[in-house]
Amino acid sequence: MNKPLIGISTCLLGENVRYDGGHRLDRFLKDILGQYVDYVPVCPEVECGLGIPREAVRLMETDGRIRLVTQKTGIDMTERMEKWMAGRLQELGRMHLCGFIFKAGSPSSGLKRIKVYTGKGVRHDGTGIFAGGFTRMFPHIPVEEDGRLHDATLRENFIERIFVMQRWHALIADEKSLGRLMNFHEHHKYLLMAHCPKTLKTLGALIAAGKKQSMTDLYGTYLDQFLTAIQKIATPRKNTNVLQHIMGYFKKDLAPDEKAELLENIERYHAGYMPLIVPVTLLNHYVRKYRPRYLQDQVYLNPHPMELMLRNHV
Repeated sequence: MNKPLIGISTCLLGENVRYDGGHRLDRFLKDILGQYVDYVPVCPEVECGLGIPREAVRLMETDGRIRLVTQKTGIDMTERMEKWMAGRLQELGRMHLCGFIFKAGSPSSGLKRIKVYTGKGVRHDGTGIFAGGFTRMFPHIPVEEDGRLHDATLRENFIERIFVMQRWHALIADEKSLGRLMNFHEHHKYLLMAHCPKTLKTLGALIAAGKKQSMTDLYGTYLDQFLTAIQKIATPRKNTNVLQHIMGYFKKDLAPDEKAELLENIERYHAGYMPLIVPVTLLNHYVRKYRPRYLQDQVYLNPHPMELMLRNHV
């Protein structure tokens, strides 16, 4: 399978495209995650025709509308940016992106808490012009900012979602069918349980009644609810519940000391004394040894490349 294709703010890859001629290289994104994904760099300000270096821009509220304006000379760049965006977003839509990583704080590419200058002062509730256009056009594509990805839990959640999106693109590359969607759902059962057990049941019922609606509607409804669910953080409590469910598949196979060791590791993870990777590695060992059919394709046990070490934190 090809690597997931991820959009990214160009400056995060070390390219000197910022207004001051500099960059914001993120070593994890370029050197580590970059081994397992392919990037599509995007710098809205340069690509819409602004130079390097250039006068900095900011968001301003004028007559109830957010504008992109140069800081010192007050030149309105909104139309130029929007004209470029119209074509660029169409290009990105044809690429089957699995995610996008935006530059925090940017008036063009920041997702949240961007400064908005008004006649009454400064708000901190804006969204970059390009980032806002992207998320409106592609509401299903996972997005995140570079700064938030320094948090181990948010990083794991985002990267997990981009690999989910890669599998979804593979699913819809073939003709839609109830059977294929059912297989996708079964393979992601424990992943869903780790994020939102309630949605797992809801989607199971949706598929059970799937013949009552068109495949297009069924796939669309399923994806909406599935992606909403996995945006929720998989907490130690929910992960422990999943680990115990998976352990149940081996109740007739494991010797008493093996059961005790596995249960002890699960309990230590739940208590915060060891990372999730420890009980998951032991479960994967038993999957390889005893080969229970239902677990061999469970995404939860191998949701992303182990080399990224996303489950190694406590």
